[in-house]
Amino acid sequence: MPAALPIKEPVRVGQLLRRRLRELKRTPRELAEAVQVSEDYMADLVAGRRRPPAPGRSDLYAPMTKFLRLHRNDLPTCARAERAAAVAAGRPDPEVCRQVLELCSAERQRVLQRRFARPGGEGSELERVIVGRLLQVAQGFVNRKLEDEVGLRMAAAREGCTYLEARMRLLEFLDADAVSLTPRDCDEFLRPRITSWEIELETRAMRIVLK
Repeated sequence: MPAALPIKEPVRVGQLLRRRLRELKRTPRELAEAVQVSEDYMADLVAGRRRPPAPGRSDLYAPMTKFLRLHRNDLPTCARAERAAAVAAGRPDPEVCRQVLELCSAERQRVLQRRFARPGGEGSELERVIVGRLLQVAQGFVNRKLEDEVGLRMAAAREGCTYLEARMRLLEFLDADAVSLTPRDCDEFLRPRITSWEIELETRAMRIVLK
């Protein structure tokens, strides 16, 4: 089977995966093994039940592209379009916003709470900006942890789980965006990395102090 031609218009990632697996007569399980993720994770991604990973996730998209013989930009392009539509339509979990606000000064918290409550979408946009930037910082730490296979295997042994289970927990967090971030993610990965933050409301520039 020759390599697929580059897609002309973005489609949902699950749709592209299903089509290419069918053309190659391969299974989601085989794709999961090639990418080193759980079978359930890949099954959900192929079925469209899971939001696709961020377009910059070369650790996932590179082996998927190779296995499915896709053009190198196909999966990231589709993921970018699909994730952008989902984020634009939503806003962060209220509990996540509460946890994030606890990391800035009490005075700034009051100002931001009033901004968040504004109608017309301005409040939700500001929430997404703040949570999204803090999330990017935490994901940078987690991505480096994911790249350390030896360290991750040792951590899995200490925690009494398998390497794949430990890897999947990190991948789940790296898949998150400002809208899908959960309070558990925030408590486990984001808050332990960030001491405090501040934002200039006019320019949206942020100062983030790390632990």
